[in-house]
Amino acid sequence: MQTPSSSPNRPAHHNVRGAVVAITGGARGIGRATAEAFLARGARVAIGDIDAELAGTTARELAGMQGAEVRSWSLDVTDRTSVATFLDRVEHDLGTVDVLVNNAGIMPTGAFLEESESMTERMLSINLRGVIDGSRVAGARFTTRGHGSIINIASLAGVLGVPGVATYCATKHAVVGFSEALHREFRDAGVHVGAVLPGVVRTELSEGTGFPSWLEWLTTVDPEDVAEAVVRAVGTGKPKVTVPARLGAVLGAVNALPERAKRAAEKATRLDSAFLQAEPTARDRYHQRLTGGSA
Repeated sequence: MQTPSSSPNRPAHHNVRGAVVAITGGARGIGRATAEAFLARGARVAIGDIDAELAGTTARELAGMQGAEVRSWSLDVTDRTSVATFLDRVEHDLGTVDVLVNNAGIMPTGAFLEESESMTERMLSINLRGVIDGSRVAGARFTTRGHGSIINIASLAGVLGVPGVATYCATKHAVVGFSEALHREFRDAGVHVGAVLPGVVRTELSEGTGFPSWLEWLTTVDPEDVAEAVVRAVGTGKPKVTVPARLGAVLGAVNALPERAKRAAEKATRLDSAFLQAEPTARDRYHQRLTGGSA
């Protein structure tokens, strides 16, 4: 993805045509939309997912796009050997990886004291350790070559605390800080690290959460919106992109309010209860899939 005019000490940011993009958790939701967005711009895409069957189905469906070059592999982001093997296979079949999107993540909801220790460990392993290990494996390759981009999918829950998703918030706060640190640490090696922070995304992760309908225009986006932000982050080299951008600005303003006013705003928007009082049937479907081992 380098050009002859690129400085060896600064990341090169431009279009992704011909680039090789590896996406974790790429079989569904944001991951699938991100694969489609990169394919539409002429990139070659590798989908990694713990659900290898669904990843294969997704790859076959996306291969129907004009000129699409896409492959899929089984990937367990909680196993660093699996991550390294995934990137090895991608490079063998598609060529040198230019972009890694650390997208795999889970978001069970409910009161913290009712969360099982095993679920806490799963969130830490997938949402945080998976990002750290993916960045370590890809970062070693990218810094040696002097180019590459790592995009970590965080959340606007990574810049505020939300009742009902306490451990999820902890992992996403960590991802935001980790990404900011690596952005500074890797930039002189020619490697870009960025974080994308979506609000509420219309995927299975957020299904059944209880935000008021009048707030949807501000808080809620489609997976395709997040995918466009990922592509934009690679193209511009920005360290942090919020989706939608207006929500990031609003949250910044709310966080600056006195505590009493902040609590009133949280109550009016149901931020204080949306994840604690989510619709049970929709959440149960998602939680059952998580307990079955899928991410």
